[in-house]
Parts: sequence; C-alpha cells; structure tokens
Amino acid sequence: MRDLSNDHRWLSINTATLRKQGDLCAIVDACARHEIRAVAPWRDQIAAVGLDRAAKAIRDAGLALSGYCRGGLFTADAAHVQAMRDDNRRALDEAHTLGAPCLVLVVGGSSRDLPGARQMVADGIGAMLPHARASGVPLAIEPLHPMYAADRACVNTTRQALDICDRLDPHNEGGLGVALDVFHIWWDFEVHAQIARAGRRILAFHVCDWLVPMRDMLNDRGMMGDGVIDIPRLRESVEAAGFDGFIEVEIFSERWWSAPIDDVLTTCIARYRSVV
Repeated sequence: MRDLSNDHRWLSINTATLRKQGDLCAIVDACARHEIRAVAPWRDQIAAVGLDRAAKAIRDAGLALSGYCRGGLFTADAAHVQAMRDDNRRALDEAHTLGAPCLVLVVGGSSRDLPGARQMVADGIGAMLPHARASGVPLAIEPLHPMYAADRACVNTTRQALDICDRLDPHNEGGLGVALDVFHIWWDFEVHAQIARAGRRILAFHVCDWLVPMRDMLNDRGMMGDGVIDIPRLRESVEAAGFDGFIEVEIFSERWWSAPIDDVLTTCIARYRSVV
C-alpha cells in the first residue's frame, strides 16, 4: 500500500468538486498552483469552454487525466437509442482528444424493469466497445449506490459491473473495466472480494465520504475523514488488486462548492495525506 503522507503526487481532482467556483480553465489553473498533477473533467465543463481550449489548458498546465466523465445513460427509450449511442461515440472521441485513460460510464436507471434495464446497459456497452478499443480509451463502468437505481444507474454493485465485463470481454482483452467510488461501494458486504476479483480491470478509484446525516442524496457528499467510510481499507484492497493510478477526489457538495477554490484544494491535499 502506497504511503501518501509525504506528498500528493497521486492526487487527482474530479472537476465536479469545484464546479461552482469557476470554469474548467480556472480549475486547471488552481490545480496547477497547488501542484496537483491530474484532473478528471466533466463533459459539460469541457463544452462550456470548448474542447480545443480545454485540451490546450490541460496540456499547458502539465496535467494528466485520471478519467473523463461521463458516458452511458443506456436505458433510453427506443426513440432515443441512436442519439444515445451517437453521443457516447462523441464522448469517446473527446476523451481521446484530451488524452483520458478511461471514459467513466454512468449507465442509467430504471424504476420498474431492472433486469430489462441491465440488459439494455450490457447491449449499450457492447455496442460501444469496438469504438472504445479503436480510440484507445477504455470504458469504466461505475456502479452507483442502490439509492440511484431508479434514475441514474441500475448497476449498483462491483459484482454486477464485473459480470458485465466478463460477459462482454471474457478474456480481458482490454477496453473495459470498472471505476470504483468509495461513496457507492463502501456498504457492500462482498466489496473486498469483488475488488480482488476485479484486479487489473480497476481503471479508476474515487474518494470522498458518507456523512451522517446526509441531507441530500446527490449533493451532500463529505470531505474525506468527515464521514463513516473506511477509506484506507478500501484503498488497501484496490492497490492489492494491482491498481497504482491516481486517487481521484470527487465531491458533490453544496458546502464545498460555496468555499473558495484554494481552500477546497488545500483541504483535499491535507485529507489525502492524512486519511486516505
């Protein structure tokens, strides 16, 4: 397990963590000031400044990417399936232009037919996989907490995500893996066994914390160390499975969005070194 206490060379900031403090270029500049080496941008933030300008800003700042958010939303109705697939191809092309190591997939939810929705997800990912392999940008399925099953993601456990990987890529030929966020997986009784199963399929690792009480299902995530998640144990399992990439801070929080950008980054660095 890596010692993170002396520096923050493996810290990445998911740009949603700072989405209300400035545009993508301002976030990149702030990360560079704090000697943070990587970011994971969101498509809407990239679109707001333009892909070429965003790519240049990231390149000029000397930053790497730990991922690109997001593709997916495969549970579209029949009239919108082709538009969804076209948009996912564009997301892969954007990720390639930016030099992202993976495209994170939030797969879409379903309020009634969960088995049918999960089949749609597998079909949608299968349709994307050839383009992902051709573009050199792997797809990272992100299982989301079950509270999001109806509207955001009907893939809710690491096991479910890996079952899709094994079904579509049985020989692990590349192009498909998982993004594991402690906020979404910490509660799962078999999470450590499934992390071990994942091995090199782990393409991204996200950290934040689960607050008690949590006042909003989406926008009240905690800074690492402020909640109940045993983050070091999860990181130990992820790294034992072979993951050695950036540790990405992704916090959706009205509290942290209202704080000055430099204060948020200073806190992220301190907590990364002390509690992650």
